[in-house]
Amino acid sequence: MAKFNPNIDLSAVAEQFSGLQGRHPGLWPLVPRIALGAGLVVAVMAAFWFLHWQHLIANLEAGQHKEQQLKAEFRQKLAQAINLPVLRKQKEEVSKYVNQLEKQLPSKAEMDALLSDINQAGVGRKLQFELFKPGQVVLKDYYAELPIDVRVVGQYHDMGAFTSDISNMPRIVTLRNVDIKFNDDTGGLSMNAVARTYRYLDPEEIAAQRAQAAQVATAGRGAKNGAKR
Repeated sequence: MAKFNPNIDLSAVAEQFSGLQGRHPGLWPLVPRIALGAGLVVAVMAAFWFLHWQHLIANLEAGQHKEQQLKAEFRQKLAQAINLPVLRKQKEEVSKYVNQLEKQLPSKAEMDALLSDINQAGVGRKLQFELFKPGQVVLKDYYAELPIDVRVVGQYHDMGAFTSDISNMPRIVTLRNVDIKFNDDTGGLSMNAVARTYRYLDPEEIAAQRAQAAQVATAGRGAKNGAKR
């Protein structure tokens, strides 16, 4: 068996690359032809990589990313499906709670009775009203808010009982901006506060709210289109 000879004559190999200019590659010596073939293979592989394989790899990576997203969505929906009875029960509980809150909102026709109840709550606690002035109704999206400026005169414990009665009313009434001071004239205390109560919007008020919102949206689009022109 012939043994590999590590002592390669590099000068002879280098001599094969001399004088190649102007000659047909088919007439080149063996080593230059092998080198040329290897270079062409590398060039073709590089071109194929940039023109085709790179696109395929990008598509593969996008597909793998999409697969992870679909798996995450599947796990999320599976968890929701498993917890569906619990979610339905929670929805029913939330609906009941919302209904209870809605029942605490009087209608427009019931507002006078509510204002009378607030007044009677103070009188029942031996407080003297120096001011009980309903303000301007503030319309929200689904309800109306009525502020009431209140000033009462009496004893400290009676005022505390009055505020407790207000908080325990079946209708929603809140007290804000509470300011208690000593009253020199009566020798007792005076309390200034803003009572706020809320009510449903009537169908006519809801329709007016929607019409106003539509007008504002239309005016906004018109101003935007005019600015573009």
